[in-house]
Amino acid sequence: MHDDLLLLDSLRLNFSQASLHLMNISIGFIMFGVALGIKWENFKNIFLNPRTIIIGLSSQFLALPAVTFLAVWLLGGFITPSVAFGMILVASCPGGNISNFISSVARAIVALSVSLTAMGTVLAVIFTPLNFAFWGGLYSTTSPLLRPIHIDPYEMFQTVTILLGLPVAAGIIFSQKMPKITKLIQKPIEKISMVIFAAFVILAFRNNYQYFIRYINWILIIVFIHNAMALMTGYWFSRAFKLNRNDSRTISIETGIQNSGLGLVLLFNPKIFPPELNMGGMAFIAAWWGIWHILSGLGIATFWSKVRPVHKAAEYSK
Repeated sequence: MHDDLLLLDSLRLNFSQASLHLMNISIGFIMFGVALGIKWENFKNIFLNPRTIIIGLSSQFLALPAVTFLAVWLLGGFITPSVAFGMILVASCPGGNISNFISSVARAIVALSVSLTAMGTVLAVIFTPLNFAFWGGLYSTTSPLLRPIHIDPYEMFQTVTILLGLPVAAGIIFSQKMPKITKLIQKPIEKISMVIFAAFVILAFRNNYQYFIRYINWILIIVFIHNAMALMTGYWFSRAFKLNRNDSRTISIETGIQNSGLGLVLLFNPKIFPPELNMGGMAFIAAWWGIWHILSGLGIATFWSKVRPVHKAAEYSK
């Protein structure tokens, strides 16, 4: 393992308490905006097409964390413990809020994407804490470099509920009670959310510029590999269950676009991750994933739509 990479674990990134509060508020605002586009019909689709939905959610919450654990186990000699935990944390998070847009660019099944995002966001309140507690705990007991850690699923569940559950519930209720206002504000909120996210990334980059320049070459490669694995896991997991190409592409996007912003918020909660755990690499993985998955998602979506489009007449037979 490269000496520079070993120093990642002991890093303390420059995040003020004010910026962390801003990040919490931003995540809540973004999830409220996502929920404005969620309709009760999205949940009804689960009963109309349960097999595809179950496969998609299984790819997100079962296959991806398992594949990620296998990857960190195989790469044990090339990555630090905190980087490994960062990969597991990202894999435990729900789908990112731009997956629906990327599915539309890819000419995939947007209705399926929205349904998976809706259900996945709700289930993340349970599965994000449980997945990280299980796979993270398993990794810590198998790595000779670590003492076993004990993640408190309840504390993480509480945090995820506040950051995800409450804004999503508020957004769904608001859209149902005030559909006219929702129609007016939904698009502006989506744009504002993107601006807020971009501003936060730029601010974090400015405050940690020296660390970013020193370690980005390693983090870039690791996130590139992990994200490619996530996209492939979603696609081939779906194809293994005989889903058509368009459904498989949709599930690939849902599996490869992760809400790493939520991971950052969880990471900076001292009740979940005490500072003495030395988890500097986790923040780098989560932060760079938040940028890279947009680029990779748009890249593969453009390729699928322009170079390898699926013809409507054949999409349910291939």
